[in-house]
Amino acid sequence: MTQSPTVADYMIRNVQTVTPDMTVTQVMEKIINSSFHGFPIAENGYLLGFVTAKELLRFVDRPNSKIREVMKHGTLCVVPSMSIDDATRVLFRYGLRNLPVVNEEKKIVGIISNIDIVRSQIEKSRPAKVMSVKNLLEQQNGIRLKISNQEVPIKELIPTQKEVYMDELIGRQFEIKRGLNEPLVLVKRRNGFLVVDGHHRIMAAKRAGLETFNAIVLEPNNLDVKLGLEKTAEKWGLRTLDDVKIIEGAKHPFMEMTTMLLPQEQADGLNKRLIEDENHRVKDR
Repeated sequence: MTQSPTVADYMIRNVQTVTPDMTVTQVMEKIINSSFHGFPIAENGYLLGFVTAKELLRFVDRPNSKIREVMKHGTLCVVPSMSIDDATRVLFRYGLRNLPVVNEEKKIVGIISNIDIVRSQIEKSRPAKVMSVKNLLEQQNGIRLKISNQEVPIKELIPTQKEVYMDELIGRQFEIKRGLNEPLVLVKRRNGFLVVDGHHRIMAAKRAGLETFNAIVLEPNNLDVKLGLEKTAEKWGLRTLDDVKIIEGAKHPFMEMTTMLLPQEQADGLNKRLIEDENHRVKDR
């Protein structure tokens, strides 16, 4: 039976904290200059509480007050051995973005966030996808594939998709930055690795200047058997990632179907109409 992943498997260990002797202004500036909405409050390594930007709004008229004087004492926290599923329940039940992680002495040893929970769910879905690809390739090409996990040089990748979308690349770059990216799915060839899944991810990584990327590699028992994907790539003239065209000014088809941009002009017009409707209702009363 596979052991369930724990908080320790996904928590961030290098935790940024504030001290109770910092002032309201100092903590506000730290939040503004970061990508976080708040910080754990710790003293000598011990967790004392958690302060958020929303809570600090109550004390804007006390900029020089120490956090010790205005903080709420205590906060919800978890231990490293708690299962990811249980941590997920705590986060969503109480509407939290982050949970400090403490050891038996109540010293802070990490922090887990909604982002980490999403990452754990992405990884949970990987095995089924990989096995589906493996079975399909084996059936179509009459080969056997061995699975391994590797850091693969980006320059050795051979694409099988001739186009990617700029809006999707931007989203993938954000995911890579936050550690939300899935591994690529590749097939080992004599001259490199054939990309089966993950073209937007790897193109985003290439644009970000990365040299390697984590991948699930499927290695055939016979490297001389030409795969259907490989024949298509050759037909399209795809030899390196430089051959992939980046389409700008157009949305990925999925995003085109599922998202809508509300321009400022439309928003202003809608707001004006709502105000007029409300004025008419007031007059009719």
